[in-house]
Amino acid sequence: MLQEVLAHINNYFVPKSAKEVTYTIAGGVISPSFGAEEGDRFLICNSRRNDGVYTFHANGIKNDDDNKAAGLQDERFAGTIRVCSVPPALLALSGEISSWVAANSAKLAGPFESESFNGYSYKLKSGGTNGGVFTWMDQFRTRLDPYRRLFL
Repeated sequence: MLQEVLAHINNYFVPKSAKEVTYTIAGGVISPSFGAEEGDRFLICNSRRNDGVYTFHANGIKNDDDNKAAGLQDERFAGTIRVCSVPPALLALSGEISSWVAANSAKLAGPFESESFNGYSYKLKSGGTNGGVFTWMDQFRTRLDPYRRLFL
């Protein structure tokens, strides 16, 4: 969920400039080293197979979306890998959003309520703020806005 949240707010909390380097991913190991420490989140860009946000651990890289082994695919690419400095409050909010999505999965699958009788039917939007569509983006908009970036 963290990757979706960061993409939605258009902010990965990375340095603006980065030098493109040729990286090799083999057996889940990235070389050359890119300066990550235990628990750091990092963003891989310009890779054909592994773009995204991951967490660095000495015993293996994890994918934040499911907290399981990332399953990095072996490849060689010219791109950037930048360490993300995501604020702890946003990490907590991302966890809250993930819990909210899990609790509201039935409503998210079908955000419209409909009724029909005697050949007449109508649909109403349900659940969202101000009668809007029921999505995590709408539900958490005001809390995500302080982190939003207009340009990368």
